[in-house]
Amino acid sequence: MTASPQPSGRSFPGSGLAKGLAVTLRTMTKKTVTAQYPETQPDLPPRTRGVIGLFEENCTVCMLCARECPDWCIYIDSHKETVPPAAPGGRERSRNVLDRFAIDFSLCMYCGICIEVCPFDALFWSPEFEYAETDIRDLTHERDKLREWMWTVPAPPALVPAAEEPKEYAAARKSADRTAAQQAAEAAEAAEAAEAAQPDSGQPGSTQPESDRPEDGDAR
Repeated sequence: MTASPQPSGRSFPGSGLAKGLAVTLRTMTKKTVTAQYPETQPDLPPRTRGVIGLFEENCTVCMLCARECPDWCIYIDSHKETVPPAAPGGRERSRNVLDRFAIDFSLCMYCGICIEVCPFDALFWSPEFEYAETDIRDLTHERDKLREWMWTVPAPPALVPAAEEPKEYAAARKSADRTAAQQAAEAAEAAEAAEAAQPDSGQPGSTQPESDRPEDGDAR
């Protein structure tokens, strides 16, 4: 039968207490790192889940965020408006117009599903966290407050070097270049038309007015 190995060292009574006191003494001699909140704001990581900001211009009232919310804490109201045709002879179209977008943060569990399923990038995480209320009913914030939080959303991280440009940026740049070229062509045509409308006075072969012609006998 194999004997169990004996411990190499011996433990003295009170050794654990002595180690704990040594750690306490070392900590007492170090400088404190406590941040005096709220005078000193915390340095939050960029992916902090504080509140949800709304970029209203991108919302198409598809109701996907409200349907996918596990807590049913998103309230959306809208109405339909008729849009006139873009060209003569075209067909009128109807579109949804957002009337209300509210989130009840007393029910929200900050899962982020609404942000992930939004197909038009209308919802974003904001690092804001100072929105406590004395009444739980005041934790339902409307779209005006959600829009204010949108401007506190941090910028997206920079692309990896040598990475491909996102197709949205490329499409936007092509559209901007096309518009700039069209405006430059229109400005050039307007300048040519203005030059053509001016009289060609002082040019070779032009007819001189009779009042400026020298009379016979005058010194030339």
